[in-house]
Amino acid sequence: MKTMIRGGLALLLCWTCLATSAALAASEYPNKPVRIIVPYPAGGTTDLIARITAMQLSERLKQPFVVENRPGASGAIGAVAVAQAAPDGYTLIMGTASSHGINTALNKSLPYDPVKDFSPITVVATTPNIILVNNDLPVKSLAELLAFAKAHPGKLNFGSTSAGGSPHMSAELLKATAGVDMVHVPYKGAAPMLTDLIGGQVQVGFDNLPSSINFVRTGKVRALAITTAQRWRGAPDIPTVAESGVPGYEVSGWFGLLAPAGTPIEIRLRLQRAVAEAVQSTAVAKQLSDQGAQPTANTPEEFGKQIQADVIKWRDVVKTTGVKLD
Repeated sequence: MKTMIRGGLALLLCWTCLATSAALAASEYPNKPVRIIVPYPAGGTTDLIARITAMQLSERLKQPFVVENRPGASGAIGAVAVAQAAPDGYTLIMGTASSHGINTALNKSLPYDPVKDFSPITVVATTPNIILVNNDLPVKSLAELLAFAKAHPGKLNFGSTSAGGSPHMSAELLKATAGVDMVHVPYKGAAPMLTDLIGGQVQVGFDNLPSSINFVRTGKVRALAITTAQRWRGAPDIPTVAESGVPGYEVSGWFGLLAPAGTPIEIRLRLQRAVAEAVQSTAVAKQLSDQGAQPTANTPEEFGKQIQADVIKWRDVVKTTGVKLD
């Protein structure tokens, strides 16, 4: 009996020490630079939002938050790097609806689990996707584009920022819903896709709004519609897909911070509160809004539920459309 009591006390002491150590680490966090992995190339929406976030976290938490681009395999390379990192809050990922939702639906051998391998922190911002066309294409609206595509099946090429990304899946859902045939040309980021769209190598483009809005404002490409249920207040003249003749259509992108699974909740809440303070400030909210992003900063629990819902949603979309990675 005494042996059992001693064993129980030892176990209790062990757990107490571990809890105390975790609490101490969280209270001192961060005490060295933090990496934010962006699993896509520089210059795109994920990179843009990550850099805004990193600057704000650096100011508020008094340690450098450094963005590191680790593109490849539709976000999988960067995601695996974070999933395998120590769960101490010093390696984070700016995840997306693609890296933590769509990829699971498209890739049955995905080398990470978007739910089990990560601890959610917060969604920083949400964005519409946008449908763009080259200025020389003789269409002025989404209805005209769909009519043109139906009259010329398989003749239009559309570019997206990555195979299996949210913009790509926006296009595939539109093709299936509207019954049009266009050929997908995947790119490794927004910058090369927009360059080719302007040059006419592709006639149609699907992108996250923030990385393309300045090209629309300067007249280098023509915007036809955005994919969210409501118009974006920063450009109220751009209609939604649903009101352009495809009722019920809705896709939105999100960009959120995640840590490796097992990262203490105290650290994640510290980060979440810092992000919330940042995006609630007038200057940062305007900075995001000007780029076409809606500040969010939800809780880790809410973010976790959102990821689980996205995994289910995109599995259903892939099953309905039959899309496969190029």
